[in-house]
Amino acid sequence: MIEKNNSDYLIRMFHVSKSFVAKSALSDISLDIVKNEFVIITGPSGAGKTTFLKLLYLGETASQGQILIDGKNLSRITRKNIPFLRRTFGIIFQDYKLIHTKTVFENIALVLEAAGNKRSYVQKKVKSVLRIVGMEGRNNSYPPSLSGGEQQRVAIARAVVGNPKIILADEPTGSLDPQSAEIIVNLLKKFHKRGATVIIATHDRELIRTTKSRVINLKEGYVQSPKVITI
Repeated sequence: MIEKNNSDYLIRMFHVSKSFVAKSALSDISLDIVKNEFVIITGPSGAGKTTFLKLLYLGETASQGQILIDGKNLSRITRKNIPFLRRTFGIIFQDYKLIHTKTVFENIALVLEAAGNKRSYVQKKVKSVLRIVGMEGRNNSYPPSLSGGEQQRVAIARAVVGNPKIILADEPTGSLDPQSAEIIVNLLKKFHKRGATVIIATHDRELIRTTKSRVINLKEGYVQSPKVITI
C-alpha cells in the first residue's frame, strides 16, 4: 500500500452528515479523494448522490462534520469567498442548465467573463474548448435548437473552460441515448487525462461498468462497503 501525503488529497470528508427538515440525506460520511482521481458515486434514487455533490461546492452546507477542499475547510469559508471556491469546480447538471436566450458561445463565455478575463482571451479559450467537445460549428446556435447530447457537450465545455481542478457531473448520461452517452463519457475521460479530478454521480450501470474507476456506493445516505457493490 502506497502512503499518501496530505498534499495528495484534494477532497477530505470527516463524519459528514446532512439533514433536511424531515429527512437525513447523508449520514457519517468519511472518505478521501486524491488529486486526478476518477470517482463514481452511485446508488438508487434518494440515496444522497446529488446532495453529496452539492456539499462539495457549498450548494448545501453540512449539518455535521468537516469537508476540506484542497486543504480549505468549507466551514470557515465566508459568504463573499464562496464564488472563489466554486471556481475550483466545473459542474455538469443532468438538465444542462444552459441559458436558452444566449448562444452556445455566450453560455460558455459567461464563466470566463465572470472571472474578469479579457475579451481576447475569452474568444480564444471558448473557441478552443468548443473544438475539443466537437461543437465548434454550433457556437452561434441557441440551446433549444440542439439535441440533448449536443446540449450536454456544451454543458461540459462550460464546466471545463475555466480549467477547474474538479469536475462534478450529476447524472450526465441520464437522459441521453447510448451513442450520446458514450460521447459524454469519453469527453469526461479526456479531461481527466488532462489533469482534472472527476466525480460522477450516476446510477447508469453501463457507465459504471465501462469506466472501471473507484465506486462509492450510497444507500439511504450511508457509504456501503465495497463488498456489497455489484456491477
